[in-house]
Amino acid sequence: MFTNKDVEHRTIYVVNCIKDRNLRVSNGELLLEEIDEKKTLTKLPFQKILALFVVGHIHVTTPLLEKCKKFNVALIVMKPSFRPVFFWADAAEANYLLRQKQHSLPKSDIRIAKWLVQEKVKNQLKTLRNTRKKDPMTTNAETVCVNALENWLPKISNYDKLMGLEGYVSKAFFSAYFQDLGWKERLPRTKCDALNATLDIGYTMLFNYIECFVRMFGFDIYVGVYHRLWFKRKSLICDLVEPFRCIIDKTVRNAFNKRQFKTNDFQIHKGEFRLKIDKNGDYMKVFFDALIPYKMEVFCFIRSYYRCFMQEKEISNYPKFEL
Repeated sequence: MFTNKDVEHRTIYVVNCIKDRNLRVSNGELLLEEIDEKKTLTKLPFQKILALFVVGHIHVTTPLLEKCKKFNVALIVMKPSFRPVFFWADAAEANYLLRQKQHSLPKSDIRIAKWLVQEKVKNQLKTLRNTRKKDPMTTNAETVCVNALENWLPKISNYDKLMGLEGYVSKAFFSAYFQDLGWKERLPRTKCDALNATLDIGYTMLFNYIECFVRMFGFDIYVGVYHRLWFKRKSLICDLVEPFRCIIDKTVRNAFNKRQFKTNDFQIHKGEFRLKIDKNGDYMKVFFDALIPYKMEVFCFIRSYYRCFMQEKEISNYPKFEL
């Protein structure tokens, strides 16, 4: 799998092909070209590419796949929403030992699930503290986070109680963090107001982004450790999204405060807030710019998780992500 040397000397490249751009292989290099002006924007040597994320629409050619295979480059093609539509990696799908371990993990073992919730709560606490607000709701939410980390989480041994604790902390976090934006409650996928609908958009992009990295290692993405098996649900991605959710929370709050996002950007259709078509690009760009800077942090987090899981290490050795 990927080594420290790979990370040190090779890079994850994200190529924006939403506009009229083309990828072409020439003299052992990958060329990004403008179609209309017929000029080369950049050249990428395959020896320096760890993974190639293409956002937009391209033609996947035989020479491109041949070079990716030769230099062990993972190729991921995504829609502007970050939803992966094509994934290719030479070694990932053959990792049957990893999948055996995933399927053999007892449901009663919630140690990894507790670690995921712990990392999520840590980032929620840090996000609240970064606001530097001292109002009663923020102070209460910070206290809830601290109690969860220091007193409640270490004592939990029941899966249902763990889920209840995560929901309790998240409710306090959302109420405090979005209080100035007319927050009511978090209702996923219902699109009951502009704020909930925007969070859904951001979380979906984050979900797709994390999925691209997880696929690089050959995980069975439907087998999670916190979210249980459910028909067609990518439970492992639901798990590994948790520590990174605050990236979206912070982005949404800042965008509404700066008037980049507005309630008027939505139209109500059958009781649901739907983003206007002409605003799709603006919202995608804000989330794109928020997620791309974390590409190496996300990769290293997933790689460390993979190694800890395969080697059955103690939970204290599992990776940490700090916003």
